[in-house]
Amino acid sequence: MVERQLRRRGIDDERVLHAMGEVPRELFVPEDVRSRAYADSALPIGHRQTISQPWVVAAICQALELEGSERVLEIGTGSGYSGAVLSHLAREVVSVERIPELVEDARAALAESGVQNVELVVGDGSRGHEPGAPYEAIAVHAATPEIPHSLLAQLAPGGRLVAPIATGSSDLLTAFRRDAEGSLSQRAIGPCRFVPLIGAEGFEQG
Repeated sequence: MVERQLRRRGIDDERVLHAMGEVPRELFVPEDVRSRAYADSALPIGHRQTISQPWVVAAICQALELEGSERVLEIGTGSGYSGAVLSHLAREVVSVERIPELVEDARAALAESGVQNVELVVGDGSRGHEPGAPYEAIAVHAATPEIPHSLLAQLAPGGRLVAPIATGSSDLLTAFRRDAEGSLSQRAIGPCRFVPLIGAEGFEQG
């Protein structure tokens, strides 16, 4: 996976590649799809949610430019896989998920894989998690029509935020950076497909 799916497709941050190689992805997918755990595709995890393909997880982590001392906010815990990867790259991860059953499954998988620096929170991810703010990095694992104001308010000066922006026909994975004066710059990473960000500052429940 690391050599064929990641390095060959432009993932060159060695810390990210190492983290992706360390996390046992099979622990974070349902038993009936574990034979496909390392496939280059998204997989269903129940509750109409998915675990992103490995390249997408790696691309988000690389764009966050983590050095190891950061507090990271993750929106959309899902199976817990991305949080496990982030746990190898940052000091602390706060992960918010709106579906309680997924949080319970993710908590068990994280414990089984030995992760201890990820805090799971059940809540509306579009509002972030104010008690832990500010965050040096924010990873959003659901497509949003625009970056929620709450997330921008919780991003520290110099912080990085990566999110898929819903554009109609597809989503565009986009990296944002806040400078010391508070201004945002952005760059496109590439097209992708995510489930929608459901919440007060995202999409309405369908």
